[in-house]
Amino acid sequence: MRNMRNLHKAIALCAAIALAVSCESSRNHTDEDKAAASTVRQQIDRYTAALDAADVDLASQVWQTSADISFIHPMGHAHGWEEVKGIYKFFGSSLSERKLTVRNVSIHINGESAWAEFYWHFTAKQNKDGAVVQTDGRETQIYNKAGGRWQLVHVHYSGPAMTQ
Repeated sequence: MRNMRNLHKAIALCAAIALAVSCESSRNHTDEDKAAASTVRQQIDRYTAALDAADVDLASQVWQTSADISFIHPMGHAHGWEEVKGIYKFFGSSLSERKLTVRNVSIHINGESAWAEFYWHFTAKQNKDGAVVQTDGRETQIYNKAGGRWQLVHVHYSGPAMTQ
């Protein structure tokens, strides 16, 4: 009987240790996800700053600069870094006083991948005549973690939802 009680105590102790290790692992995973989400949020901030400044060099700190990336937007679909760079160059040559403001940012981490969803408001002036441009929309961004760095690999944006 005493051996049986000792066995039950040992089993209970093992279960408690396993539970503690499991909880610690879950907490670390959550902490890692929070840190990753914070880093992705910083990348979104760099993304908006790069667009505001039409700065290709800053954009290259956000984007994975490979042929595998893509950017879907109302004027088309850019494939690869060379075409995506063209978007920043277009904004720089066509628009001044650019300001992209994001809101309602939601970031989801899944291991070495992440996606972000947000709404945005964009204002600028056309270089040709000074006319003010204002647009609103929604955007989804997909990030991959490579070499310890979160890199943007896909953007899909569209106008605001149509109400009925």
